[in-house]
Amino acid sequence: MNQWLKLLLEAGPLVIFFIGNNKFGIIPATAAFVAATVVSLAVTWTLARKLPVVPLVSGIFVVGFGGLTILLEDDLFIKLKPTIVNALFAATLFVSLFLRKNVLKIVFDAAFHLTDEGWRKLTWRWAWFFVLLAVLNEIVWRSFETDVWVQFKVFGIMPLTIVFSLTLIPLLTKYHPEKEGKA
Repeated sequence: MNQWLKLLLEAGPLVIFFIGNNKFGIIPATAAFVAATVVSLAVTWTLARKLPVVPLVSGIFVVGFGGLTILLEDDLFIKLKPTIVNALFAATLFVSLFLRKNVLKIVFDAAFHLTDEGWRKLTWRWAWFFVLLAVLNEIVWRSFETDVWVQFKVFGIMPLTIVFSLTLIPLLTKYHPEKEGKA
């Protein structure tokens, strides 16, 4: 799938959430976020005939926690969603490391080719990054107004993730099997 389209499908629902919150408030914005997420997943499935794990899991939680937010008219649920999803991803990665069944390697082996040590280090870094995101979400939603939290969710988490991903390029290069074979 085209990378720009993939970015649009992943970021689009967040942008809709941000705009909806600014114009109508958190509950209508959450309804729009849930609908946009379902549409995004449906389009992704239609175009690729598969759903990537991270957007799928996030989408399930958006629908679940967004649904509770709408049904109970309580924004607590949508605010907790990033904490729970990131904590779940972190826990999954930590457990996979403990069990020596590297989930990242299983999911992304077709995209990245790394040595076992490279996969292990990459998994540790992503696990701790997910912990950081969960903690940051908790701090922001508990310390600031809802509008600030929405801005952080839309314009904080995505840039942090992009910057973090870029910091991983040296690791991906260093632990590529062809590079290690030449050393």
